[in-house]
Amino acid sequence: VITDPYFDEIGLKWPKVEADIVSISHDHPDHNNAGAVTGATYTAEGPGEYEIKGVAFTGVPSWHDDKEGAERGRNVIYTFNIEGVRICHLGDLGQAQLTDSQLEEIGDVDVVLIPVGGVFTIAAAEAAKVVAQLEPKIIIPMHYQIPELKVTLDPVENFLKEMGKEAITPVPKLSVASDKLPEETQVVVLERV
Repeated sequence: VITDPYFDEIGLKWPKVEADIVSISHDHPDHNNAGAVTGATYTAEGPGEYEIKGVAFTGVPSWHDDKEGAERGRNVIYTFNIEGVRICHLGDLGQAQLTDSQLEEIGDVDVVLIPVGGVFTIAAAEAAKVVAQLEPKIIIPMHYQIPELKVTLDPVENFLKEMGKEAITPVPKLSVASDKLPEETQVVVLERV
């Protein structure tokens, strides 16, 4: 599964990757380059329940801003069940918090990928509140400032400070198994590929 593949015009080169499934949270060039993923047999671009190649997942409608889409439109939150692990990709969530209905549709979450860079999404303080709503075992911040990115976003350090996890060293990869989930919530920053 690949989520939100981007076009190179944002300043980052898209790697050559293969996947069976691509999910698109919203129709902006930094999230909608499904054609860059080889081998993909299905692209999910909206809310609903899916089961593709043994992967069950749900798309939950949300907003890309805190004004019910008036500024940047809709966003889709995807929750995947993969080998007993529930992974939630929040896309470009712009809502300051999730609604009760969204929380019910998302359900329990083991791993959350959450935007933290502000500007076009929620910023560090809102992200911390959404994390508290979801109560995941593993938090992976995304959509923050990195070198070469042509868009100016807040740095990941703002979110780490908000979470009280300032001394985190980025890791090159993360392996997750349903029987090896941490007891206490962990924040994991991934190295840029």
